Amino acid sequence: MRSVYNFVVKPKGERYNNSKKVGDSELILNTEIYNHQYINREAVVVSTPIIGNTDIKTGDTIIVHHNVFRRWHDQHGLERNSASYFDEDMYIVNIDQIFAHKVESKWKPLKGFLFLKPLKETNPLYNEKEKLIGVVKYTDGSFKEGDLVGFRSLGQYEFIIDNERLYRVKSNFITIKYEYQGNEETYNPSWAQSS
Repeated sequence: MRSVYNFVVKPKGERYNNSKKVGDSELILNTEIYNHQYINREAVVVSTPIIGNTDIKTGDTIIVHHNVFRRWHDQHGLERNSASYFDEDMYIVNIDQIFAHKVESKWKPLKGFLFLKPLKETNPLYNEKEKLIGVVKYTDGSFKEGDLVGFRSLGQYEFIIDNERLYRVKSNFITIKYEYQGNEETYNPSWAQSS
């Protein structure tokens, strides 16, 4: 089955990532269906579109928008699937809902996106835990990996990729490129890491 313009995908694992293994037990972290932080964002491509040129292939692992696998309640309180839902474990997504794909065990963002490691705020006078500065982890080619860049506020979206908390930032939201000193401390809280 192939779509004309869209990708057909299925979640890699479950729809939600809301449990963590603690010793021999499994701890449920969240029971709400609407909290975007616990929705799985990794998918496996079942088929690629007939029309369109892309380097994403069938079987590739991709990072998708959090609303792809999300469930929600309508105005009557009935639980519904997202607009991307097709059948059972199949979902139809447009290219603008895909942010990165895995190429030979390394993530490659689609054109227009970067994934950054946010820096920890070290100035005790600021009330924030992190700066609007990050180290480029995965790049679309507009910057180099390891570049230290500043970005616009409210232009970052949180993702947990390979147990690391990263921000997805549009490359045109980057405001400045700093000289990397090497002593910058990234901010990856313990809750972002799984055991």
